[in-house]
Amino acid sequence: MSRFIAPLFLVLAFMIVSATVGVAAEKPTKRNVSVTGVGVAKARPDTASISIGVVSEGETAKQALDQNTAAMGRVIVELKGQKVDAKDIQTTNFTVRPKFQHFKDGKPPVIIGYRVVNSVRIMVRNLKLLGAILDQAVSLGSNQINGIAFTVEDAASLENVARKLAMDNARQKAELYASAGNAKLGKVLVISEDFVDSAPRPMFGRAAAMSAKAAQVPIEPGEHRVEARVNVSWELQD
Repeated sequence: MSRFIAPLFLVLAFMIVSATVGVAAEKPTKRNVSVTGVGVAKARPDTASISIGVVSEGETAKQALDQNTAAMGRVIVELKGQKVDAKDIQTTNFTVRPKFQHFKDGKPPVIIGYRVVNSVRIMVRNLKLLGAILDQAVSLGSNQINGIAFTVEDAASLENVARKLAMDNARQKAELYASAGNAKLGKVLVISEDFVDSAPRPMFGRAAAMSAKAAQVPIEPGEHRVEARVNVSWELQD
């Protein structure tokens, strides 16, 4: 009987030692706190992007195209005369399409003319000239202004300001939670960010462009706003 006791004792001892090692290997989970910080940076816009177009109609495609080419040529010459650099003028749309007359009695549609659309997007880097540019563009033949987007040329610097403010906001929140839990902030474990960039974008349709001939167009650039959101996790220390 005793010859079976020694091996059994060794097996039990091995199981106890293994269990002890397993418990020791399991480190207690470290406490941490995760918060979202928000930072908002604001600046006065210093650039504007505008889409300007010329829509022309004629009995033939050639007639409509000639009218459109002449009007858009005058507009582009004026833009350059208003100190808009050639690299800041880009054609974004050019189409030639027939106009149809449709009949209710089932007859096939008939071409009654043609429409030509030529649109350019321009970047204005001196907002003091913006109203005069719009006024002159309409006066010289532009009859389609699709929209204006105001921006800040040095957007990267504004984003960095928002990042720093977001991180400061996150730290303030984390310190508040840590203090309430009788702990202190340790090292940073995780940082992730998400940007939401919003800016005022007044829109001008064809009617607004046509009525702008009487006087220089009033323009209000408003405020460019960049919002940064940052998610941060800190280790908590006793």
